[in-house]
Amino acid sequence: MTIPPLSILDLAPIPEGSNAATALKHTLDLARHAEACGYRRFWLAEHHNMDGIACSATAVLVGHVAGGTKTIRVGSGGVMLPNHAPLTVAESFGTLATLYPGRIDLGLGRAPGTDQATARALRRHLASAHEDSFPEDVVELQGYLADGRPGAAVRAIPGIGTHVPIWLLGSSLYSAQLAAHLGLPFAFASHFAPDLLLQALELYRSSYRPSAEWPKPHAMVGANVIVADTDDEADTLFTSLQQRFLGMQRGQRGPLPRPIDPAVMDTLWNEREKAGVERMLAASAVGAPDTVRHQLGLLLERTRADELIVACAVHEHAARLRSYELLASLRDEG
Repeated sequence: MTIPPLSILDLAPIPEGSNAATALKHTLDLARHAEACGYRRFWLAEHHNMDGIACSATAVLVGHVAGGTKTIRVGSGGVMLPNHAPLTVAESFGTLATLYPGRIDLGLGRAPGTDQATARALRRHLASAHEDSFPEDVVELQGYLADGRPGAAVRAIPGIGTHVPIWLLGSSLYSAQLAAHLGLPFAFASHFAPDLLLQALELYRSSYRPSAEWPKPHAMVGANVIVADTDDEADTLFTSLQQRFLGMQRGQRGPLPRPIDPAVMDTLWNEREKAGVERMLAASAVGAPDTVRHQLGLLLERTRADELIVACAVHEHAARLRSYELLASLRDEG
């Protein structure tokens, strides 16, 4: 099995017993570790009003990570465009691209990344802004980052001519179709919503319209990957993420829980909840290196992904670093 280029999606998780300052320190440490291990991209996701996640100010964190690394591409996975005016995003990422040329990516999502009350608080001065304007907002944003047009009344400075690569992210068919129409790369959020993964990839590839920057479709697939020295150790580490997703099913948010004995999970959830968590986490590879190699092989065979973007919600920072190191070694082995 040949593993395609690997990237990392980080939510700056706040583990139980820790705090946001430590989480952000660990994010930069992980990015430097990823750079040393040969990962292609380090992306940060935008979420708001969520206990246990410290990546609300995504552009600020992208700049922090880019400034603390040297070669790895850094970007958003993604900026939730309904929360922002396209010009503001263009100025932020145009500034980042000017400071760190050739290293910044701009992934765009269509969901607000939060609850409705928080979404209104984020953009209450634009009552008409909603997800249905997403295609127009993407095109407007593209225009701000392209070469300047003579006589344009509104310009992004910095931003003009930076040509920051734009990716569309999604967990449904909508963004797949839009990415194909605009000739943009597409990343599917199968690490938490895998149901439509194969259908979205097929739609994206079959209807793709080549663009100057992307003459061929380019698909990135999200997966949860936890690698440890043994299967049992990895299964134990995985219980932190299982507990988090169980809390999501119950409408409960909080810090990333400490891992527990996997057998104890059956005392925490009922059959319906267990099935729901397993469905949401279906795109996961968990185990010792050989186990993960096999599981990723099955995922890649099904998806033909051009890149994998990996999330690894592990309570202990050292174990998270070790997981990414072991995963990188699998790709190095070919």
